[in-house]
Amino acid sequence: MSRYAVFIDGGYAKKVLNQFGHPKVSYLKFSEPVGHHEERLRTYYYDCPPYVSPCPTPEERAKKSAFDRFTFALEREPRFQVRLGRLAKRRLSDHTITYEQKMVDILLAVDLVQLSVQHQIQRAVLLANDSDFVPALRIAKDAGTVIALYYGVPPRPHDELMSACDECFLIDESLVEKIKV
Repeated sequence: MSRYAVFIDGGYAKKVLNQFGHPKVSYLKFSEPVGHHEERLRTYYYDCPPYVSPCPTPEERAKKSAFDRFTFALEREPRFQVRLGRLAKRRLSDHTITYEQKMVDILLAVDLVQLSVQHQIQRAVLLANDSDFVPALRIAKDAGTVIALYYGVPPRPHDELMSACDECFLIDESLVEKIKV
């Protein structure tokens, strides 16, 4: 029997769900039907905890606590793995502050390539929109892994990412209804 793994970019998943009013969803419910009745090896969820300053504000503490509860609950789901990067605070030239995710994309790419070249999976389900994944997708495909991309609009994935995938599926209202808790 062939196996699949699900790779979810948490930041992108939040943006996609935003268009549906931020429904509370089950990533386990998402992970099951996208596998087409194959055996799911694991679902990987990639994200960064929210930024917490050296002297955290009550709002920062609350956001971090909510994030910790969410990721703890995800890891208790069967065959789930949470991989965390970090959030870097950057001051732009106009003195505005922005936050950038670090390590999230590379963590996802490494897991995808490793599972594919070791033939642990034959199918990879990706919920992401970044063209930075294209080199990893090509390696996975060369190893025989079929890549299925699930995406939402907005934000639509980069065209290069969509072209690199074997199958592309738009996340619509009916799928969101199926995965709501």
